[in-house]
Amino acid sequence: MPPLQNTIVDSDGNAVKLALFKDDDYSNGMQRQPEASLTGKQITVGVGGGIAAFKAAHLISQLRQQGADVQVILTRAGAQFVTPLTFEALSHRRVLQNLFEDEPLNHVHLAHNSDLFVIAPATYDLIGKLANGLADDYLTTTLAATQQPVLLCPAMEQQMYTNPIFVKNLETLRQLNYHVLEAEAGTLASGRSGLGRLPEPEVILSKVQSMFSNGPLTGKRVLVTAGPTRERIDPMRVISNRSSGKMGYAMAQAAQAMGGQVVLITGPTLLDEPSGMTVIQTESVDDMFEQTTSLAAESDLIIMAAAVADWQPKEILEHKEGKAGKDSLMLELVPTKDILFHLGQHRHENQIIVGFAAETQDFVEKAKAKLKKKNADFFVANDVSKAAESDENTAVLIAKDGSEQSFSLMEKSALARQVLESIVKASD
Repeated sequence: MPPLQNTIVDSDGNAVKLALFKDDDYSNGMQRQPEASLTGKQITVGVGGGIAAFKAAHLISQLRQQGADVQVILTRAGAQFVTPLTFEALSHRRVLQNLFEDEPLNHVHLAHNSDLFVIAPATYDLIGKLANGLADDYLTTTLAATQQPVLLCPAMEQQMYTNPIFVKNLETLRQLNYHVLEAEAGTLASGRSGLGRLPEPEVILSKVQSMFSNGPLTGKRVLVTAGPTRERIDPMRVISNRSSGKMGYAMAQAAQAMGGQVVLITGPTLLDEPSGMTVIQTESVDDMFEQTTSLAAESDLIIMAAAVADWQPKEILEHKEGKAGKDSLMLELVPTKDILFHLGQHRHENQIIVGFAAETQDFVEKAKAKLKKKNADFFVANDVSKAAESDENTAVLIAKDGSEQSFSLMEKSALARQVLESIVKASD
């Protein structure tokens, strides 16, 4: 049977011919990549009603190129942005839309046999329905029936993304073990810039691939802190540490590459946010303490790589304190909250906690003392004078049983992978 020809207009206004093949025709001159990372995986893609729906077409194409069998479920609103024919041409399957007309019992089959559901874009409306148990169309009914992993990729205007109702609904779904790929900052449909942009298809694909990873951290929830903290003196001035955040970011990316579901809590840095993981921005020790302790209980592995300030002003000045007419300025500093100590005192069984000790002298001995005091399992010790703001680092990994392992000077990304592999091996 010849393919069904049709024409669409691409994002540049060019007419493009599409060919819709039956599954049996796919092998005719259109072979999958022999080493595709998703070969044999059954992935159902749900497309919600937002302008970002056009990115779902590219995502489906990439999933197919990686060997996945893709079934598309298109909401009524989603069909207002991209036609079913586009997704049928790319997925080589009939798009499902109407629960009572398009194979009405197939939603149960999909619920049981899909390896993963990817919802892109996951709109305000879809998130609200899922969080409140509503199932009134093909997509929400299928999701209500599944126990398979679901990856939500929200996209909407910033005012909607930060709406307390939406934030609460998304948190509800997180607690129900839905996976969330946070929206990015950028130009939105309204023309404004803000948070709410759907990540690029390549970023979503990377997240999908990591979810199918067979690495040693597959199925594990990993919490990583990184970067410095800033403690305010007045509205303009802060006390901070010399930390680029590179080591902590490298640890987060290494954990993700090993299959972990990663949450990165970061202080202020100049680094780009890693893709495929949840990134939470913080500023002060108090901010980082609140975010870290709220997520610690559900984490299997905690890596405390942040350069947390040891001291903070006892009082924050209300106005900027100028130097005119003054010979000195006296600040009274008090200790900050000890996040790692708190985690060590409230850890749950089988949880692994890793601390970092950046010192200027006797860094191994100081790390050993911290490991014991803070009830951690491992400490990574290094000379801060050589590591701060550098792309390279050396380290000594100290375990709770007293064993040590030294790592020579190397790129922080390579060091992070080797350190994490040693931690996983020693924890088996």
